[in-house]
Amino acid sequence: MPNQNEIRADYDANSIVVYQAYAPVIALAALKAQRFVSPFSFTRMTWIKPSYLWLMQRSNWGNKSGQEHILAIRITRLGWEEALALGVLTHPEPSVHGSAERWRSDFDSAKVHIQWDPEYSIRGAVLNHRSIQVGLSRHIIERYVSEWIVKIEDFTPVTRKIYSLLQAGHADKAKQHLPPERVYPVSGEIAKRLGMHLK
Repeated sequence: MPNQNEIRADYDANSIVVYQAYAPVIALAALKAQRFVSPFSFTRMTWIKPSYLWLMQRSNWGNKSGQEHILAIRITRLGWEEALALGVLTHPEPSVHGSAERWRSDFDSAKVHIQWDPEYSIRGAVLNHRSIQVGLSRHIIERYVSEWIVKIEDFTPVTRKIYSLLQAGHADKAKQHLPPERVYPVSGEIAKRLGMHLK
């Protein structure tokens, strides 16, 4: 059985894929430039997620207003792990922070916020493990955009195909088009920092 908190992702030796959903005006500009450009905001937190199905649940398969385009953003593992190493949980956890006061101090100064949310099946059922969200603050977004991004791919067409198959009752066929996510290894230090040891 999976740990309650685990990172599952599409990754290789040097990079990992994270997903974001945007309105066309942001997504199309990013695809053309292969980096985020205006009107993408560099002054507000941006959340990246390695779980495709988590984003599908949040964006309703790209059907929510302002989330019509699904982007698969391949970033360096060095950048990803830097973000994890800087991350602070969005809620206090005694076995991680010791006290609520210590958590508040760490959280208020954090460049990266970490949140664990329920993972979902392709049919939208809540699973018994959680998926990570990584919030990059304005203090580190420029690094994400300028140094970490390797490639931005438009996942909107495959998302629409999967959704159409689901709507037609062909879940098994739809699953064949999902990205190949597997457990992503992290150091013991990062696992403890992010509460991944919790059952």
